[in-house]
Amino acid sequence: MKIVIQRVKYASVTIEGKVHGKIDSGIMALIGFKEGDEESLLKPMAEKMTGLRIFEDENERMNLSLADVGGDILAISQFTLYADCRKGKRPSFTDALKPDKANEFYEKFVKICEDLTGKKIETGIFGADMKVELLNDGPVTIILDSDEIVKR
Repeated sequence: MKIVIQRVKYASVTIEGKVHGKIDSGIMALIGFKEGDEESLLKPMAEKMTGLRIFEDENERMNLSLADVGGDILAISQFTLYADCRKGKRPSFTDALKPDKANEFYEKFVKICEDLTGKKIETGIFGADMKVELLNDGPVTIILDSDEIVKR
C-alpha cells in the first residue's frame, strides 16, 4: 500500500463536471494498493497518515498533527501509484491490486480514517475519471509505503 500525502490549503475532486469532494486546510491523500497487500495494513497506515505531525506550529516547525489543526482529509483512489516504468515508455500496472479488492480496501481505509479522526472523509469515486485540484501548502508532499512502515 502506498499513500502520497500533500499538505493543502484546499483540495477538491470533480467528476463529470460536478464537485464530489472538497476540503479546506488538511491533507489530500492518493491511495494505492498492490497485489499481496492485506487488510491488516489498513489500520496502521491510517494511524500513521492521520497522526503525522506535518503542520506548522507557532515557531513555523512541522510539529502539529491533523487533529491539532482541525484539518480535513480528501482521499482519492490511485492505482497508478503502482506503475512499473522499468521497461519501455508505457507503464505497466500489473502490480496494482485488482479493482474489486482495491475498492474494498479503499472503502475500509476511508472508514478507519473516519473512526480515527471523528470526521467525514471526503472522497472521489473509485475508478472514475477524476479531476483533482489542490493548493499544496509548503510544498509538503510525503510518501508512505507499507513495505517500510508496517512490520510483517
